[in-house]
Amino acid sequence: MVLVQNYGFAVFLCAVAMICWGSWQNTQNLIGKTWRFEHYYWDFSIGILLFALLMAFTFGSIGNEGRSFLPDLRQADFKYLASAALGGVIWNIGTLLLVAAISIAGMSVAFPIGGGIGWTLGILINYMGKPEGNPLFLFGGTAFIVLAIVMSMQSYKKLAANQKKPTFQGIVLAFLAGICIAFFYRFVASSLATDFSPSEAGKISSYTAVVFFSIGALICTAIVNPIFMARPVQGEPVKMSGWYKAPVKTHLLGMLGGSIWCLGNSVSFMSVGAASPAISYGLSNSAPVVAALWGIFVWKEFKDAPKGTNILLTLMFICYLIGLAMIVYSRFA
Repeated sequence: MVLVQNYGFAVFLCAVAMICWGSWQNTQNLIGKTWRFEHYYWDFSIGILLFALLMAFTFGSIGNEGRSFLPDLRQADFKYLASAALGGVIWNIGTLLLVAAISIAGMSVAFPIGGGIGWTLGILINYMGKPEGNPLFLFGGTAFIVLAIVMSMQSYKKLAANQKKPTFQGIVLAFLAGICIAFFYRFVASSLATDFSPSEAGKISSYTAVVFFSIGALICTAIVNPIFMARPVQGEPVKMSGWYKAPVKTHLLGMLGGSIWCLGNSVSFMSVGAASPAISYGLSNSAPVVAALWGIFVWKEFKDAPKGTNILLTLMFICYLIGLAMIVYSRFA
């Protein structure tokens, strides 16, 4: 299997994860607004599992280091496989809750609450699980990226002339989403073997962990997504028959979105051993700012934005770069 043992390369992979986690939603934009998220999410979940298996049988099965996927699976302790799968379930519930919160309260409310809680609390949880890195720089960088996220969402708020007023229901859903997102990474990271020594027998490689994470996420989708389809927080109920009627291109784009997200997930967990869970999670989860950059430069969402929006976007980018630099440096400070 391919192991990551160099910190610089681990940081690079975390940057790849950040880009992937901030870019997958572009596939939904390519499909169009007529395709409901509840339908899209089926293909998205399938794409995550398919790409996880692809990674496991390629990068997770070549080379002489560690254990290949199938031998790793044979020696795995059930509790570690279950922990990785539980991480997938928790993440999936959090993502669905966040989407529901956005549909009710809007991006400018749901993302700072859900994304902010999930991101900052997640760094704290992972740092407590494995305290590596200078906390002053780690959490100082976290604060700067939270500022960047808040500025990004304020920019969206200025752009949306008819921005929905936040409702209590939307705020509660965003809060619950943030709690779920904060905890998922630790469940997976705790199942990982770092040096594959006899003392870590039963623990699993990042490739095996991501496969079981993806299985947990897909099972959760099969249970929870039909509830969202029958009782959507916004719009009319949707039927499964609509998913079957979609053209092949629509399904492929959805699975591409899942594959992009899973690539980010895979390389993020590959980096845990060299960069620590807190740093890997912190760098990977600054994805909302990447998503905002897509909106600015590709989808031209801010071309008709009111005066003052460009200043907010510039400050967002500056805070983002400062935050990333501080998190990377926290390993050396």
